[in-house]
Amino acid sequence: MENRSPEAERDAAEHESSLLERAKRGDRDAFRTLYDTYHRRIYAMALSVVKNPEDALDVVQEAFVKAHKNLPRFEGSSGFYTWIYRIAMNVAIDHVRKQKRAAQNEWEDGRADHELAASEVGTAAPENPYAGVERAQLRAAIEAALDELPEYHRAVILMRDVEGFSYEEMATVLDVPKGTIMSRLFHARRKMQAALEAFFEGKKGEEEGS
Repeated sequence: MENRSPEAERDAAEHESSLLERAKRGDRDAFRTLYDTYHRRIYAMALSVVKNPEDALDVVQEAFVKAHKNLPRFEGSSGFYTWIYRIAMNVAIDHVRKQKRAAQNEWEDGRADHELAASEVGTAAPENPYAGVERAQLRAAIEAALDELPEYHRAVILMRDVEGFSYEEMATVLDVPKGTIMSRLFHARRKMQAALEAFFEGKKGEEEGS
């Protein structure tokens, strides 16, 4: 999350609170402003979970529809982003679980991962093609390591190390104690570290053998 001054944080919170009150009264423009503010970040999270752009868009749409429907019950004990993130995370995880149940013997995740990695690498040729290959390999290794994590471990990595959530915010989103969050993050990072160490050991072996 971006670093802002206390004054900017206060102004942003007051503006968001005003938008929420208007949205609760049926102001569509106010809710649209909230959507425009956060939907890209929610999409990025959803894509990291469901691994498919179209499915990620579906997750975003469903999450904001649910948020709009339940807006009268939003009490404001957390920020709107924390709340919508929790909704979207649950929708994304449910989507993945449904896919796994519906296609137990099909392995489409690999194709989706390759498409995602290719889209992130981009079409422009790097100045050093070998450096580009190494970056792509590292990115693929990170994605593969994330994919191997249980859903609850992947969630805390994304929320803490990508989104920059505080432990308190993570506990609110995932509805578990702060201590559980810290424990999950510790084990998730250890698993990620082990996977990446294996990747670098493999690279070292390739270099020594060449």
